[in-house]
Amino acid sequence: MYDDETLDLEQRKRRRRRGLIVLLLSLSLGSLGAGAFSLAIFTDTDASSGSFTTGTIDIATSPSVLFTVAAIMPGDSGSATLNVANNGSGQLRYAMTTAATNADSKGLRDQLSLTVKAGACPGAGANLYSGVLSGAALGNPAQGADAGDRVLNAGTSENLCFAWSLPLATGNAYQGATTTATFTFAAEQTANN
Repeated sequence: MYDDETLDLEQRKRRRRRGLIVLLLSLSLGSLGAGAFSLAIFTDTDASSGSFTTGTIDIATSPSVLFTVAAIMPGDSGSATLNVANNGSGQLRYAMTTAATNADSKGLRDQLSLTVKAGACPGAGANLYSGVLSGAALGNPAQGADAGDRVLNAGTSENLCFAWSLPLATGNAYQGATTTATFTFAAEQTANN
């Protein structure tokens, strides 16, 4: 039936198959082992957080109505103290501008004189402005530091004395004249500005 050569060939094929099966099983086990080892690594994570809150710039003036003056005559004068406060959390720089009405076209806004001094009335300190009511200004509301700008630290305030007068030389053309002035305070941060 079988000769030796055929038998020898069959045994070699079986050995090769066994060897191939052993090799495949070894590779499979090696792959599974490598996978098992790769899943068993140590890991760790950690996190840090940051919290941010912006500062505030908050200017306030008091009283809200500085003057209510009626029936003034040439030669009359008066004054009132205005408190300017920094209610914010950052240092601020402020400027003031004035807008005065001229609804009756008589020009009282350009006839009234106004002086603004540092400190409370009467007996305030240095002159900050002196001129006609309609041009009253402190500093410049444009961004950045300008001559005449005032600086207030957070939580502080200062008084300003506003003194007005109607010159004695005011003529009859101003009888019954009226004007309303609005003093606008513009504030900006000083930090990085």
